[in-house]
Amino acid sequence: MDKDTTPPYLSLFAALSYGIASMAMVFINKAVVMEYAYSMTLLTVQQMATALLIHSGRVMGWTRAKALNVDTAKKLILVSLFYNANVAFALASLKGVNIPMYIAIKRLTPLAVLIAGLFYKKGKHSKQVIFSVSLTAAGVIIAALGDFSFDLLGYIMALTSVFFQTMYLVLVERSGAEDGLSSIEIMFYNSLLSLPFLVFLIIVTGEFPSSLSLLYAKSASVYFFVMFVLSLVMGIILNYTMFLCTIVNSALTTTIVGVLKGVGSTTLGFFILGGVQVHFLNVSGLVINTLGGLWYSLAKYQEKLRRTTIPK
Repeated sequence: MDKDTTPPYLSLFAALSYGIASMAMVFINKAVVMEYAYSMTLLTVQQMATALLIHSGRVMGWTRAKALNVDTAKKLILVSLFYNANVAFALASLKGVNIPMYIAIKRLTPLAVLIAGLFYKKGKHSKQVIFSVSLTAAGVIIAALGDFSFDLLGYIMALTSVFFQTMYLVLVERSGAEDGLSSIEIMFYNSLLSLPFLVFLIIVTGEFPSSLSLLYAKSASVYFFVMFVLSLVMGIILNYTMFLCTIVNSALTTTIVGVLKGVGSTTLGFFILGGVQVHFLNVSGLVINTLGGLWYSLAKYQEKLRRTTIPK
């Protein structure tokens, strides 16, 4: 899909749907993890369900996704590697970093994506885009100063996760534009290629086979069963909307939407989950962060309108 010819409303829909799905997924996963602590097994089941659903849809003729191609899989193996490395380091960082600080650190991803764009054939960004992303990053730093519980290893893990997420998003954007893959096809390859790595992780970390035994025991609970199935469905929706947003917009747009989602999740977390002390600095930082994200969204939407109205 050509970003220059994508209708502005589709770009906006992709960004909004990803933001809503991402925010919902945070609380759904939280509800599941409170009952079922084996997060890597949960991710493995989500990826397995995604791969099976897309494959079944292709066989039944419900989707136009192409059949598995070995050459394409080889090209996308780095995408899968960076995706799983991002998730693995993010989960590891949560052992020593609280949720608000974790979200704050992950909000540095847009700046990392902007910097990464300097090292490959990516057009220059406008001053508005650069200033808005910088404002967003400044808001993150100010918010972090107001809610600071230092854990060196946790921070290293979180920053490493930011690096892998940046590489992952950039690779997704380039593979979608250069190879002509749809969002569903990239999602299928990513899910399929993730499975060997994830299976290896749950065995090495000792989650298997205890995780399966607990899952079987917990399935007797109607509440847990509904939330678990909902997490599988939302995992598929989240992956699809994330790839769609990256392809029709850009990696930077996807990360900015993630930043705004993080603001909403953090704000709701103060009221729903509690346990986080409110300071002037972190509230001020969140406001600055939100303003930067809104400024960026407006700048990118105006750029999209200009590109689609210029005669070819």
